[in-house]
Amino acid sequence: MRSIPSHIRDTILGTIVEDTWELLDRRKRETPLSTLTGDAGFERSTHSLYDALKADGLSIIAEIKKASPSKGLIREDFDPPAIAASYRDGGARALSVLTEPTHFQGSPAFLRAVREEVDLPLLRKDFILDPHQVFEARAWGADAILLIAACLERDQLSELHHAASELDLDCLVEIYDPRELDRVDLDQARIVGVNSRDLRTFEVDLSGALETLALIPAGHARVAESGLHALEDFEQVWRAGIDAALVGESFMRAADPGAAVARVLDQLS
Repeated sequence: MRSIPSHIRDTILGTIVEDTWELLDRRKRETPLSTLTGDAGFERSTHSLYDALKADGLSIIAEIKKASPSKGLIREDFDPPAIAASYRDGGARALSVLTEPTHFQGSPAFLRAVREEVDLPLLRKDFILDPHQVFEARAWGADAILLIAACLERDQLSELHHAASELDLDCLVEIYDPRELDRVDLDQARIVGVNSRDLRTFEVDLSGALETLALIPAGHARVAESGLHALEDFEQVWRAGIDAALVGESFMRAADPGAAVARVLDQLS
């Protein structure tokens, strides 16, 4: 059901959700489910994001992101397959690919191109609101989708999680405020991330994110998202016992993104 939760109306996040619904209406008309399910991507086996994140050491989900609403253009020299290969060679265990076009300059074409380049688990990073987008993710080459709790009611989260499971996709359920855990079924959600950046205001609080992550059972894959720049940030995440870090801007601004990943992992070894 098309909706914008009341608590995000009149915020940047609410605007993004509204724009996503409008784009989705057009995509549904242009590419119905019958077309998506006939795509070659549906024949491909998927990689487990959960398993990748629960491996020994801090797992890095390296993000392929051209721009953001808060920072504008992040990387002018933007070649998704080359960046993906660099991340892989630098030791990233999974990649996140932005597909949201209006505010992040993402594209489904980026996800498809990265899928052709690497065998790592790929996360479709977007504002997933409707099961149609889950089918899109499967067709475009994703192994997992992002579900942002702030954008969804509890029943929507459950519906989208079920749709992903039916298509053999993992879900990274993202929260910011610990009160958002009330919307998350932890028996269903095996991967939970806490965003250090409040998507309503874009302010960053890494320490608060780690406090919220401590509320998630250790059997889950726990992911620290956003706001990680200095090596000390990654050390703080690792000392807190968190399984993974999802990082975009600091790697994307590096001359060699994969080398930036390798430096972090070398520091933690």
